This record gives sequence, structure tokens and C-alpha cells, in this order.
Amino acid sequence: MLLKRSQINASIELAMATFREHGIGLPEFAFWTADDWRTKGHEADEIRDCMLGWDVTDFGQGDFTKIGRTLFTLRNGSMRHRGYEKSYAEKLILDPEGQRSPAHFHRTKMEDIIDRAGGNILVQLQKAGADNDRSDEPFTIRVDGIARRLNPGDIIRLKPGQSVCIPPRTIHQFWGEDGTGLTVSGEVSSLCDDHADNCFLEPSARFPEIDEDEARRYFLCNEYPQAS
Repeated sequence: MLLKRSQINASIELAMATFREHGIGLPEFAFWTADDWRTKGHEADEIRDCMLGWDVTDFGQGDFTKIGRTLFTLRNGSMRHRGYEKSYAEKLILDPEGQRSPAHFHRTKMEDIIDRAGGNILVQLQKAGADNDRSDEPFTIRVDGIARRLNPGDIIRLKPGQSVCIPPRTIHQFWGEDGTGLTVSGEVSSLCDDHADNCFLEPSARFPEIDEDEARRYFLCNEYPQAS
């Protein structure tokens, strides 16, 4: 089942409202409509080329409430386009209770996941072995700078203000804890290359196929039109 444009529109507007409720501001381009984008020239190339902005996906799973993400990329560099020197990235993520991305790891990206506001998030962690599958070895992770020794598949709870550092080749999933409400999390990381650095443990598509059941209100970060 394709991800419906109506679900994308609703998810973006829920994220806008939730961020606003918690006093989290967004840059002006977060609110540019599809019509606004058609007037933008090369001055907005960094937004296009570095894939800043809204990112709503069901990872090709067809069950958005369980496997999905709504996030906003605030800043990033690019491995595909010259002229962008940032070696870091930052995202805001809306975490409904129980909704998660597929289990995955990154070959090179190191990231901190931060519970910014709202409820709790649960983070399940496991190292990837040399065969890119799940390792059965214990490992060390750091929560707010404090080392914790974990067994494969252990789950840690982050409350608002807490964060965990996830090194490369660490399999992870995280989601809003049941009963704690909508959560806003943040991701601060090295450069994010969604085209080459994601390793999913099950077949997944990073960007969705879309059922255009209603008009697009906002472009997703992989949909921007060329400069006018």
C-alpha cells in the first residue's frame, strides 16, 4: 500500500503544531508551500541539494503508524554536490507512540539522539557484525556522557533532556514510549548521506512511493522542483 499524500500533509501539520507547542521554532522555508517553491531560484539551491526540509516516509512498508518517520532536516552537507562544506547535520523528529524506523545502522555516520520535549523515547541497540547482521557481543554506549554496558537488543529509555550517542555500525530503532504522548526528538550527527550510508536489516525504501489522493501542500526534501 502506497503512502497517501493526505497522510503526509497531516503529518507535517501535526509536526508543525507539536514543535510550536513546545516552543521549537522552524526556519521560514519550513512553511513554503508547493506554490511558493515554484518561485524560488538558485538562492535556495542549498536547501535542494542538501535535502533540507520535510521528510515523511513509510520506508516502503505500507504501515505508516508502525514503521514511519516525520522529520525536518535543519542543516546538512552533501556528498553528491560540490560547494557545501558542512560536515554535520541536525534534524527534528516527531515521535508518536510506537512509530519507528526499520532496524538499521550507518556505515560512517555518528549521531546523538536527543529527547527534546514531550514524552519518553525508547531506543533499542545492537552492534552490527562483520557480515552486516546482528552481533551477539556486548558493547558500550554513552548516555549523556555516562558509559553503559549493554547486551544485544537492550532498550534504554530517554526522558526529555537526555541523549544517547550512537556510533557507526550500531543497529538502532527508537520510538515514543506508550502512555507518554507525542515526543519531539532531535538528531545531531556527522554529515547525513541517505543515498549511501543507510544499511537496513530488512528490505526498505528510504523514500516512499506516494498515492496522490489529495493536493500536495509542502514538498518533501526529495521532491523539490528545479530553480525557476
